[in-house]
Amino acid sequence: MTDPAATVAGIRARFALAFAGFAFDVDLALPGRGVTAVFGASGSGKTTLLRCIAGLERSPGGRLSVNGAVWQDAQSFMPTHRRPLAYVFQEPSLFAHLSVRGNLDYGVKRVPAALRAGGQAAAIELLGIGPLLERATQDLSGGERQRVAIARALALKPNLLLMDEPLASLDLARKREILPYLKRLHDELDIPVLYVSHSADEVSRLADHLVLMDHGRVLAQGGLNEMLARLDLSEAFGEDVGAVIDATVASHDDTDHLSRIDFNGGSLLVSRCADALGQRVRARVRASDVSLSDRVPVGSSILNILPARVLELGRTGTPGHVLVKLDVQGTPLLARITTRSCRSLQIEAGRSVWAQVKSVAVMR
Repeated sequence: MTDPAATVAGIRARFALAFAGFAFDVDLALPGRGVTAVFGASGSGKTTLLRCIAGLERSPGGRLSVNGAVWQDAQSFMPTHRRPLAYVFQEPSLFAHLSVRGNLDYGVKRVPAALRAGGQAAAIELLGIGPLLERATQDLSGGERQRVAIARALALKPNLLLMDEPLASLDLARKREILPYLKRLHDELDIPVLYVSHSADEVSRLADHLVLMDHGRVLAQGGLNEMLARLDLSEAFGEDVGAVIDATVASHDDTDHLSRIDFNGGSLLVSRCADALGQRVRARVRASDVSLSDRVPVGSSILNILPARVLELGRTGTPGHVLVKLDVQGTPLLARITTRSCRSLQIEAGRSVWAQVKSVAVMR
């Protein structure tokens, strides 16, 4: 009998594997659209999960359905070449003897002829590779090569896109080059994307949903903002722990080179951004960039001071520090302070404080 969960929209996955010294056991219910980040340290099982979903790793008794289509259950197993998915690896693996156009044409050979033109044209536009089509692949930068690899994958018109640390081999400049294109995938694709990463910055920029893995198990899964604000998961993010705030660009100040972004809990002043008024943006606030005061600060150089209420306290994994979860009129915020400051300010759940936000990163 087919698993009744397979009729439900979204991705339903259940896999169990045993390797020498490593047990892999996951049970997931993921959204059927948007970007789900699979986050965790090296060796946590992120790539194994993608290989199981792709059918490259066979899990006896495993189950997998994608938006109602059964790819694997107790009675059946769809081989990799029949699964309507595309896989982008850390290394682009382009054909050196073919031009960019030749690589794209080669990639769509398995797509019915009637669908090729539309899928390929859309991928070229989405990744901005039109000017590169006649170039030899060895003449491309690392970021350009990865954009071509992603376009080649999308030209297949897949029902699911798997991306295994696509920025890991790039330097900082090339990452900055390609991130805006990955953001376009987030905004414009109607298919689910599973994005493996160990970068909190990439996850914060791109994901809607987050799966946190450790030693072959799923520690937790849920909406991005909710997951990042959980104190019991904070050690997984280390020094990068912080909150993501969904906001709207409200105004620009060209005199002081500042922009104001509004969110449910108030407003933040940030470095002048290029986004148009009314544009939706994400802002990332690291816990280490938030300090607390028991009264309205006077004469401070910090521009962003928000009234907040303490929700709970948690450990940071660093001796002498504590993590404080705050509620800013419905928006969660995290602050990392010393245990001495926590004690002297009498920080406890329910306490009203003022949060001083020293730095805000607007992600685009």
